[in-house]
Amino acid sequence: MDTAHIPDLITPAIPFFFLTLVIEGLVIKRMRDEGRDVLGHTVKDTAASLSMGLGNLFVGLFWKGISFAGYLALYELTPLRMGAGPLAWVLLFFAEDHCYYWFHRVHHECRFFWASHVVHHSSQRYNLSTALRQTWTSPTGWPFWAPLALLGFHPAMIVTLQSISLLYQYWIHTESIRRLGPLEWVLNTPSHHRVHHASNPQYLDKNYAGILIIWDRLFGTFEPEVERPVYGLTKNLQTFNPVRIAFHEFVAIAKDLRRAEPLRTRLNRVFRNPAWKPEAEQARPPSTFPA
Repeated sequence: MDTAHIPDLITPAIPFFFLTLVIEGLVIKRMRDEGRDVLGHTVKDTAASLSMGLGNLFVGLFWKGISFAGYLALYELTPLRMGAGPLAWVLLFFAEDHCYYWFHRVHHECRFFWASHVVHHSSQRYNLSTALRQTWTSPTGWPFWAPLALLGFHPAMIVTLQSISLLYQYWIHTESIRRLGPLEWVLNTPSHHRVHHASNPQYLDKNYAGILIIWDRLFGTFEPEVERPVYGLTKNLQTFNPVRIAFHEFVAIAKDLRRAEPLRTRLNRVFRNPAWKPEAEQARPPSTFPA
């Protein structure tokens, strides 16, 4: 598959990403000078996020063509054709956003998928560079959009809407924008997404939205921003090494698979919620948990 013919809205946006990072840095400095409680950037954290983003782009050079070919194969199998008119684009906008919600939710609620997505949540800061902290194991997302091709949406349209969703989600990774009034009811906003990136107990596994927050409101995963979010993981990484950030949870899974436990228990560790533990382990005092 010649990737030159696959729609790409992300690569041309790279200069915009860097420009807005600089602008955000200046805005945050002014906010902090005024005494407002914002975290801002650090050199090591931002460098780690940018490294993850560049790695994601590199992986995309190979995966993009394979992914598109897979959508195209499914599209050729189905007799359905949605066309490319305005109504088809509107329907695909809602369908793609709905697929994103379930992709995102499953990547939080199943440890195997979380091992890929945890990368994006590994920063203890929250700024535009955090949006660029992306996985190097992209193939875990492909099955969630495959049904759109079977419904008769052309793969080029699917990939275009995926890119638009990613571009939209870039700007909501910031503390410099507070709330957006009535738009908070419909759209995913910086306030809603700050909740999603927080490790506060009431914020865990909430606000999975891509562009529209309506899916979270509909499926019971919405949580408003009330108390100050604490960003990062429930057990944070103590490293800025991109390779460790990218693969640490897969390494942990591999170690769990080598445990002297029944196969069912080991598979549960891999495919159930990332917080799942067997009953015997849950009964132990916290001090005896494995590091």
